[in-house]
Amino acid sequence: MVSEGSVIARGEWHPANSSRSVAATLQLAGGLVVAVGDAAGERHAAAEPEKMTFSPRVGSIPRRIVFPDGSLFETRDNDAIDAYVEKRQGRRSGFVHRMEEFHPRLIVFAGLVMLLAAGIYRYALPALVELAVLLTPPVVPDWMGSGTLATLDRTTLSPSKLPEADRRRIGDGFETLAAKAEGGAGAYTLNFRDGGYIGPNAFALPDGSLILTDQLVELAKGDTDMILGVLGHEIGHVERKHSLRQLYRAAGIAGLIMLIAGDVGSGVEDILTQGGGLLALSYSRAAESEADMRSVELMRAAGRDPAAIARFFERLEEIYGDHGGNSMLSTHPDTPERRRAILDYDAKLRGVTVEKNGPDTSTPGAEGGRQPAKP
Repeated sequence: MVSEGSVIARGEWHPANSSRSVAATLQLAGGLVVAVGDAAGERHAAAEPEKMTFSPRVGSIPRRIVFPDGSLFETRDNDAIDAYVEKRQGRRSGFVHRMEEFHPRLIVFAGLVMLLAAGIYRYALPALVELAVLLTPPVVPDWMGSGTLATLDRTTLSPSKLPEADRRRIGDGFETLAAKAEGGAGAYTLNFRDGGYIGPNAFALPDGSLILTDQLVELAKGDTDMILGVLGHEIGHVERKHSLRQLYRAAGIAGLIMLIAGDVGSGVEDILTQGGGLLALSYSRAAESEADMRSVELMRAAGRDPAAIARFFERLEEIYGDHGGNSMLSTHPDTPERRRAILDYDAKLRGVTVEKNGPDTSTPGAEGGRQPAKP
């Protein structure tokens, strides 16, 4: 028990509804807690402890002891207040402060936060992404596509140097292919560009704009079906809205990280305004496989070689190896299993049974016959 007349803590007393402060000590006298001025020893306030409010301890934040008349005593001597409260009223320091001092519990809380974040990432985020895609108005993909293409034209791409005859030949085939896709030919636009250091590549933007580089056309060596197979793959990305899903997923992950670490303000906005369209250039393995299958379907519907894209990947691997860093392999990961899946799916659509030791390595021609796979 704190003895009569003893000093509990030193600090400042503030009258009710006033910003004025007086240097004072908190003392115990006659069973009352009294705020006594340091200068003249004047009693500024007094009350029974049970009628007073002691603020809980939170770190090193000054404690406030509020008297019934509205005046308060403020002190940074948290240990002294803790000692008085514990001895006089049998209470310990505040719950928040005890959590701060007992560090192992902080580890538990951090673990719980990580589990919560993992649950959101695993279950809530995919559902929210699908909902966002469903509710996205058409103007958003248009805005993303036009803005990204303009950025690429300023920084990376340059006007195409392909002969007009090649562009017309590929464009005519593309029109036939796009006519079989969702939305029809009017929903897709083919843009020819010199890819520069990007090399042989093709990619689609959320608004249906497709970019085909001169280097990819040169790599195909006149094989129009090979080029159209790649474009059919990119149409599949647009149809399935893979780029929008990629954008919303990236924004969701960034928001989750910043929600935990702080500064949720401009980070998500930067992703939406600056990096949105560029995120469409890289997809998950599942999305790539889905686009591969859609290419087979579109090429078959257009009367072209359904498995031409498998031949394209084979050529890429021959030229750049399995880990090409500056080609289409960097944004469209290639594996032997992926080519095999394309050939298997083509055989399935034709009603051909594929042997367990692997599919026939030849691919169907545009007229339905068989022709050997080109190198």
